[in-house]
Amino acid sequence: MSAPAADKVAYKIVDAGEWRAAVAEGRYEGAPLDLADGFIHMSTETQTAETVRRHFAGRDDLLLLTVDLGRFGDELVWEPSRGGDLFPHLYAPLPLAAVTETRAFSTSAEGEMIFEDAA
Repeated sequence: MSAPAADKVAYKIVDAGEWRAAVAEGRYEGAPLDLADGFIHMSTETQTAETVRRHFAGRDDLLLLTVDLGRFGDELVWEPSRGGDLFPHLYAPLPLAAVTETRAFSTSAEGEMIFEDAA
């Protein structure tokens, strides 16, 4: 399926230690869930908060990666997931150059994002 018209970026939530290892290796293969599913899970801006609440509540030492979707061709597939929403799935390693921003954060027990760089 093709990308929704407004989505030029997606977001990937990663463990900061996993990302440091990926930077050292020069590419990101994915988290254990990504590797098990065969693709890298990402979310749109409107999907990110729910993804964090469902999968990362109560966690520290996380990063929110902003990913430039314009760098991908056929390896980026928009597929239905929860509630039928289309989610961006990357069927390839994530090149470091596709990540345009990283923000450190933690989450509350309820899954609210708490950014370290918040004013």
